[in-house]
Amino acid sequence: MSAEFVLNAELRADMGKGASRRLRHAGKVPAIIYGSGKEPTPITLEHNELAHQIENEAFFSHILSVKLEGKDESAIVKDLQRHPSRPIIMHMDLQRISATETIRVNVPIHFINEEQSPGVREGGLISHSISEVEVQCLPANLPEYIEADLGELDLNSIYHLTDLKLPEGVEIVELTHGESHDQAVASVHIPRAAKEETEEGEAGAPAAEGEAAEGDAESSD
Repeated sequence: MSAEFVLNAELRADMGKGASRRLRHAGKVPAIIYGSGKEPTPITLEHNELAHQIENEAFFSHILSVKLEGKDESAIVKDLQRHPSRPIIMHMDLQRISATETIRVNVPIHFINEEQSPGVREGGLISHSISEVEVQCLPANLPEYIEADLGELDLNSIYHLTDLKLPEGVEIVELTHGESHDQAVASVHIPRAAKEETEEGEAGAPAAEGEAAEGDAESSD
């Protein structure tokens, strides 16, 4: 993983909605860090620092370094709440991790070689069914993203979860529930408008030929 993310945290003593509201007015984000057999710890984070970091897609699929009271703790984002209409981060949940414990994280899918696919070259349009996938692995094996190579996707074909090439030690959670959970990731089809236009043209062709034949007959009369 190329990027590194550091969160400077402080212990949070005051709890409740009123205390959280005051923190937000002071440019802080109320948060909590839990897991690894330790008690949940209420903390605060700097809003502007956090807002800058979450602009990077990789923030949500990386191991974060949380600096708290002179110590570093490794954690992943489990939940982030935003204001429904304003660019404000309301709250964040962080889960501590251990190098020996499996974690589950949603990882973004990066689609590559779409224009090279046979389906696109035949006039098809690619649709993405999902944009991220939940994986489970040890922290050291956590990928920043997973590539979906659509370079060989034929027209009217579907790219499934089982088609994704995973790094060693990484497993897709959905596939652990059985073959019926092999969801579609992407597909390629002729756009509906173009398909309808083609069908209308094909339907009108015999009539046009008939009209021409009728016109020839009238000319001979």
